[in-house]
Amino acid sequence: MLVHSNNFLIKIIIFFFILFTTSSAFSEEKKVDLIKTNWSFNGIFGTFDRASLQRGYQVYQEVCAGCHSMQQLSYRNLSEEGGPEFSIEEVKAIASQFEIEDGPNSDGEMFMRAARPSDKFAKPYPNIEASTAANGGAYPPDMSVLAKARVGGADYIYSLLMGYEEAPPGFELDDGVYYNKYMAGNKIKMSAPISDGIVEYSDGTQTSASQISKDVTTFLVWASEPHLESQHRMGFKAIIYLIILLTLVYMSKQKVWSRFNSKKESEEETFDKVERTVTKYEGEDPKTFK
Repeated sequence: MLVHSNNFLIKIIIFFFILFTTSSAFSEEKKVDLIKTNWSFNGIFGTFDRASLQRGYQVYQEVCAGCHSMQQLSYRNLSEEGGPEFSIEEVKAIASQFEIEDGPNSDGEMFMRAARPSDKFAKPYPNIEASTAANGGAYPPDMSVLAKARVGGADYIYSLLMGYEEAPPGFELDDGVYYNKYMAGNKIKMSAPISDGIVEYSDGTQTSASQISKDVTTFLVWASEPHLESQHRMGFKAIIYLIILLTLVYMSKQKVWSRFNSKKESEEETFDKVERTVTKYEGEDPKTFK
């Protein structure tokens, strides 16, 4: 019995030792300082840069859309308030560049047609299996809510895009795998998608890798939170309301409790009068009291 107890205790100690060392190694591996960027949409008064959103959509369409889908967005969202705010005509022109499968028709067959603003973004692959097979066994994730699905949000996406570099000596990489210091395990199957001059902006903005990465990251954050600006405005109004409510509650409390303080002071004054009266007649015959 004692031997079994000792063995069980040893197993528990070994288990916690392995768990502690594994957790420590994992935390050290994950502990990488992301590139901190001054995003315009951060903070309670944060707003999206419209020009950056429009450039970011261009980067997504020209660089990312070949592999990554955005199944939660429709083309009409590009014209909504708080987003890139393309005009209706521009959105119609953008949508018409893509073909969407529709149907069945009167013959029971599916057919292709030009996309309309009400359609979802065109998908690069018909299904997950096709996208995985086309990318060497790695599934390119949908980008609709990517900024919210990754710890670090905008900073993580921006850092990942800027984190490609040569692997350090002794670090082994398989064929088709690249080194990225911000990726878990530092291995990623996607080659560096951003480089200087990979797109050409019509507004004359410089096309450095950092600027392109910042623009597409801004667009991905908006795609994940299209109502972010209205939420910021609502949050600010809620804070103002709470401040006013707190002020009114405090003033009401002061008004209510002032009555009890006045009553207490009145009782103390009455007691003082009685005490002075008793002191005045102290030592005299009580019969002389009137």
